[in-house]
Order: sequence, then C-alpha cells, then structure tokens
Amino acid sequence: MIKRFEDKVVLVTGGTRGIGRACAERFVQEGARVAICGRDADRAAQTAGEIGESVRGYACDVADPAAVDALFARLQEDLGPVGILINNAGLTQDGLLARMKDEHWRSVIEANLGGAFHACRAAARQMLKQRYGRIINITSIVGLHGQAGQTNYSAAKAGLIGFTKAYAQEVGSRNITVNAIAPGYIETDMTAGMGEDTVRALIERIPLRRAGLPQDVAAAAAFLASEDAAYITGAVLSVDGGLGM
Repeated sequence: MIKRFEDKVVLVTGGTRGIGRACAERFVQEGARVAICGRDADRAAQTAGEIGESVRGYACDVADPAAVDALFARLQEDLGPVGILINNAGLTQDGLLARMKDEHWRSVIEANLGGAFHACRAAARQMLKQRYGRIINITSIVGLHGQAGQTNYSAAKAGLIGFTKAYAQEVGSRNITVNAIAPGYIETDMTAGMGEDTVRALIERIPLRRAGLPQDVAAAAAFLASEDAAYITGAVLSVDGGLGM
C-alpha cells in the first residue's frame, strides 16, 4: 500500500472499535503515526497494541473540554502536532421524543457534536501554526434524512454537517480542509443489536444490496485526508451504498 501519510500525526477519537478502529488501521497501513482515544484507558491501550507499534492509546472523554485540551498537549509531547483529525467519537441514546429524558438528549449532543467542537478547537492551535490540517467529521445519513426514535442523534449529526461547512470557511486560507463523511448502514457494534428482519428490509433498500463495512468508511477518510482531496473542503461524502438517494 502507498505510504501517503508518512510523518503525519493522526488522531482518531472513538478509535477503539468499529469505524474508528478501521480508520486507525488504515492510516497506520499508509505510514502515519496514529493516536486513538476512548473513555476506557485499558481498552484504548489494548486496541492500540493490537493495531501496531506506531499506535498509541489514550483515555479521553471528548465531551469534557479540559480533557480534550490535555489530550492534545500530551499528543504534541509524545508524537508531535496533530495534522489529521478524525472526529468519530459518539454515542446513541435512542427513544421517542415524547418520552426522551433530558440527560439522553444532552449526553448525545455533547458527545457527538460537542466532542467535535472541543477537538477542532484544540487542534486549531496546532494546525494553524503548521498552516496545514485535515479534519474529517464522521456524521451519518440520519443527519441528512432523520430517523424516528433518534431525534437527539439526528440533531447532533445534522449539527455536525453545519459545523463542518462553517468551519471549512474559517480555516481554508490556512491550508486546512474540513469535510464530513455520512455513513449509512455499517456493520459495527452500534448496529449489531438490530433484528434480522429489520436488517433484511434495510438491505433491500440499499442499491448495492449489502451492508457497509467500517473499512469502506476508513477508505473514504484516507481519501479526504490525502493530497488527492486537497481542493475539497466543506463537503459531505455519503458512504451508504446508495441508501440515501
């Protein structure tokens, strides 16, 4: 595989499983020094060890701005300034709006949208000095089309799309691109609990007639971070097999 990211430092939030882990693995394969973070320190360290020697795992709750600032300071000491940021951390607390608890609304917004804000703000201090940066926000097709029972998640992911487009305008003159990826139905731990009938009906709606894999999203992230995408910013790339058409 071509080493497109040699000497680049990559941070993948929510990098211990699913799409985040696949992104970390892809960037390692292409020569980057990669940091992953998750709320569980032991799991982050274990996952980093499983991926490879050029990966380091850190504990960080991205909903906590002080923790995010501390993480970026630590990364600069350990690996150097972050050049590529993959904002993947997030969670779901599904339920119908009429019965949704306040804490389930707040926790999803703070993790999925607030976490990207905290990470981008911390990354800016390093990227603006470098006059280089690639930021990829993992949103969702529910941020484009909505989903019953996921008003909090849909709102957070839709907000992340608006965030991406606005921030791209702020930092473009410093050679920093900001893009988003909107995955569709991807086989991950988050979707593993869906019933067989639900999955079958969903796949019938996908023109490619299969579920996506985390590696499909990782490939898109690697493209957006590469020099091949140097003139792309403020874009939302759907990786959904055509589901959102």
